[in-house]
Amino acid sequence: MDFSFTEEQLMLQDVARRIAQEKIAPSAEHHDRTGEFPLENIRLLGENGLMGIEVPAEYGGAGMDPIAYVLAMVEVAAGDAAHSTIMSVNNSLFCNGILTHGSEAQKQTYVRAIAEGEAIGAFALTEPQSGSDATAMRCRAVKQADGTFVINGKKSWITSGPVAKYIVLFAMTDPDQGARGITAFMIDTDKPGFHRGKTEPKLGIRASATCEIEFQDYVAAADDVVGKEGEGFKIAMGVLDAGRIGIASQAIGIARAAYEATLEYVRDRKAFGAAIGTFQMTQAKIADMKCKLDAALLLTLRAAWVKGQGKRFSNEAAIAKLTASEAAMWITHQAVQIHGGMGYSKEMPLERYFRDAKITEIYEGTSEIQRLVIARNETGLR
Repeated sequence: MDFSFTEEQLMLQDVARRIAQEKIAPSAEHHDRTGEFPLENIRLLGENGLMGIEVPAEYGGAGMDPIAYVLAMVEVAAGDAAHSTIMSVNNSLFCNGILTHGSEAQKQTYVRAIAEGEAIGAFALTEPQSGSDATAMRCRAVKQADGTFVINGKKSWITSGPVAKYIVLFAMTDPDQGARGITAFMIDTDKPGFHRGKTEPKLGIRASATCEIEFQDYVAAADDVVGKEGEGFKIAMGVLDAGRIGIASQAIGIARAAYEATLEYVRDRKAFGAAIGTFQMTQAKIADMKCKLDAALLLTLRAAWVKGQGKRFSNEAAIAKLTASEAAMWITHQAVQIHGGMGYSKEMPLERYFRDAKITEIYEGTSEIQRLVIARNETGLR
């Protein structure tokens, strides 16, 4: 087994690390406190190929592979989780689905704009009454005699919803067919019938703007359908598999930032006449943190490698996302505990890492859903 990275992968990682350390991390506290969307930093990521890492060059992307995506995501997330959330949605949820299922015109129009950082993309699946149960959606797209679709309904918890120019929307076109009656559409938020709700006040990733969106007689052309009618659920599930690799990478970045801050702290902090890093209980925590961090990274790289081989990677992605997200929550918890009162203070970023880590156990499939996916894949039972 070869655990080395290519020169191109390391170059992209270096670009991501440099931007994260020089631009993102210094502004993270401000964006977390104010909730201000980091548009300037996001454009910088786009200009450097980080908004379309796996997007081929002919569509404005970096033309890299899933391994490069993991390496870059970890670096950006270590700088600030909110930035990596925006980056993950653009790469995994928006560009990936269109590249796989979209028409050539859709790739040129929508993927290029996002990959080059000219616009922000979003992914609209969740509704107020349907989170994990995506097939219970009420958003309707009714086909007209001229081939257009009239869309009505609401979507909730839409990452980048307040600022997105384009959105991949999933709506029910044939309710009698259940999951097979869902269709994916390209949405231009400048068109009539699209409305944004209030920006959600969140526990963490506060600079990643999130809102409810509503459609009131929004007209989508036949050319706005992504893939074929009735394929929306299949497209969404495939996109979420790829997205879980992104969220696992994000969790690793958050956990790494907390771990590295803790290493520095236990070397410098003195108690009872010695550095607290010499205490056996502290050392046990450090050892467990390191083991969980490395395990999460290796499982995520495995999922990315399988995806890059063109093989089915649903199980590997679920395992990586579950392991990495729960590791991030545990590691940030321990980091706060080791820092004591300073870990609880907003004077240090530890409490932000702790708040940001929680969402990785929830979005793009909760930990409970990941366990269902893994168990069903392993047993073959439904």
